[in-house]
This record gives sequence, C-alpha cells and structure tokens, in this order.
Amino acid sequence: MSKVLITGGAGFFGTVLKKHLLEAGFTCVSIDLCRDDYVHPRFESIVGDIADEEQLEKLFHAHQFDCVFHCAALLAHEVRDKKELWKSNVEGTRVLAEVSARHLVKKMVFISSNCLWGENLHRKVTEDDPPLPVEIYGRSKLEGERILLGFQNSFSTAILRSPTIIDEGRLGLLTILFDFIRENRKVWVVGDGSNRYQFIYARDLAEACLLAYKSGLHGLFNVGSDGVRSLKEIYEYVIDKAGSTSVVASLPKGPTLAAMGLASALRISPLGPYQRRMIAEDFIFDTSKLKSETGWRPTMTNEEMLLRAYNDYHSNFEQISHRTDVSAHSRRARMGVLRLLKWLS
Repeated sequence: MSKVLITGGAGFFGTVLKKHLLEAGFTCVSIDLCRDDYVHPRFESIVGDIADEEQLEKLFHAHQFDCVFHCAALLAHEVRDKKELWKSNVEGTRVLAEVSARHLVKKMVFISSNCLWGENLHRKVTEDDPPLPVEIYGRSKLEGERILLGFQNSFSTAILRSPTIIDEGRLGLLTILFDFIRENRKVWVVGDGSNRYQFIYARDLAEACLLAYKSGLHGLFNVGSDGVRSLKEIYEYVIDKAGSTSVVASLPKGPTLAAMGLASALRISPLGPYQRRMIAEDFIFDTSKLKSETGWRPTMTNEEMLLRAYNDYHSNFEQISHRTDVSAHSRRARMGVLRLLKWLS
C-alpha cells in the first residue's frame, strides 16, 4: 500500500486522518512540532518543523512518499508573534512543496480554510468566489494555496477548503462554549442566533482527503456539512441532549461587536477579526463540486458532531484540564475577557 506523509499528524485533525488512513491500509509518517505517542506498526512520528529544509530533505531521503497530506498550521490565537505564524504556514508550505518536487512526490492534499473570507456572501460560497481574508491566518492559507498550485508541473494538488472541524477531541475555542453548557450558564448568541454557520465532521473530512488522493483531484474543492441549522437551534439541541439547564440568550449585535473589537485590540480576548466578523453571520460552502467528482457525502450534521465533541469534553474534563504540550485544537482555550461574561451568566 501507499506510504504517505502527514504534516501536523499529532494535532487534532492530523490524528483523525492518520487513523483513517491506517485503517485503509496506508503506511503513515507524521511530522509535527509536538510529540506524538500514537503507536501503530505502520506509523512513524517525527518531531520537526516543516520550515526546516535540511530536516525535510533527510526525511524525504529516508522515505519515498506517494502523497503528502498537508494539515500543519499555526493558528492566530496560538502565537503572539505573527511572523512565526507566517513562517510556519507560508514558508513551511513553500519548503514542503520544493522538497516534495525534488523527491518526485506526485500528489499533495492541502487542508485550507473558510477563513479565506470574512463576510457573509448571502448565499453558498463556491470555489469560484474570490477570497478576501481579513486576518493573518486566512491570508497565510490563501498564500499556501497559491504556492502549491504553482507546482502543478511537479505534482497535483487537491485543496480542500474546510469550515471548522468538529469531532470528539476538538477543543480550542469550543471549550469556552462547552464550559458555559457544563456549568449550566446562559449560552450567548450575538443577535437573534438565526445565522447558519457550517461545520465539518472530522471523519468526513478525512474521507474527503482519502477520496481526493484516490480520485486524482486537482484544484479547489469545498467541504462541509449538509442541512445546516441556525446556531440557536444547534446550541439548544446540545443543551437538551447534554441534560444541561442552560438557556440560549441574545446579546445586541452592534454594541457586542464593537466591544469585541475593543477587547481584541487590547489583546484581552481570544477571538480575532475573523470570529468577530462571522459570529453573527451566515457562512456555508457549496460542496456540490466535490460530491459530483468523488461521490463524497457528509455523514453528520452540525448539532450531532458538536454534541459528540461536548460529551467527550465533559467526560474527560479533568484530564483535558491538565494538558500542556499539545496543539491549540487539543487543549482548552484561554477565556480572557470572556470570563466576565461567564460570571454574569
């Protein structure tokens, strides 16, 4: 079977993807800044930096990879130094592409993001819509796309533009919401909560990655869940199934967004420009292109996957609370000024 490299294989989605590929019979090698203790006879983990060309050269010399699944990325709320984010997400992608080309890798699958936009287009977003990112993470993902598509004479690249990835083990900013539900506090929406914001089930995204490799896809493809309900409905579903006494309450849109902007400028909020712009807006990808070319279909709705993630967090709260040397998606987020809102709830 094929031998593949997974960048960011120790992270939340990298872990889901490597297990999915191993179950499908692949041999997998991971490179990640974090240590990976996962054990499997067809899995090898390397602690390293994709921006380190010398290290990548040694890795590619030791293995002949049929495909690179490029999942590694630093998040804007994960680092203070934005130059570090750009170096990892952009220069790291460039080095990875150059080394892959020299070692005759034929396929790259890249996980991109819905952060390429920061506005509601008032319809489903297609692959033809020009991106307009509003913060550095989205800009870094867009530049990564451009770099990889520029190597089309060396290898083909399937770019999967993904919304927020949800499954058991997905933490990060979601833990702020989960703590409100776990402690039976009010769960706040900005505005009336009628906006619809699409997620993707991690295992559905892993299957999309596998199909992108098997089908020989090249170019841009959107992924995301079907049947997206409003955030208010989704939160109420999770609260009900979790047995919480929380209720969904509304914050006035204009003043709340202004306060969020000030808190972000003062660096006392975990929410960045993208979250501020989209917290009360619709954003849904049109996934018909991927479906028609591969037969891919999502298997889980937003509310179902969010409940899975909440139940896992609730069941493993004590162990999760002591995590340190893991990726940002695999540990609790700092609440910052949102702690005040929690006290008032």
